[in-house]
Amino acid sequence: MELTDERRRALAEYCRVDDDDALLDGFFAAAVGYMETAGVCAPESGSPRAAQYDLCVNYLVLDMYDRRDVSFAGTVVADNPAFRRMMNQLKLSEPVSDSDTGS
Repeated sequence: MELTDERRRALAEYCRVDDDDALLDGFFAAAVGYMETAGVCAPESGSPRAAQYDLCVNYLVLDMYDRRDVSFAGTVVADNPAFRRMMNQLKLSEPVSDSDTGS
């Protein structure tokens, strides 16, 4: 998935950073890679799943951005339950190709 100018502006607004921030490209690529590795492919633009996918990518980018300099000593860091529910929903609703059905 390519980081278009429009998507970059929306992502920068979500993260409350300048849209020319050099970190956005790398964090976006890492977030998309995380989603793919988790079994969630980028949905078709304009589909009902696209907004959920974008929110999950935004969350991951913001999380990476916020934690880039932070170290945790003796602290348990909890996952965001809203993100986890949305990610699970996307994984469970991932379209299955005909080749995966055995038919």
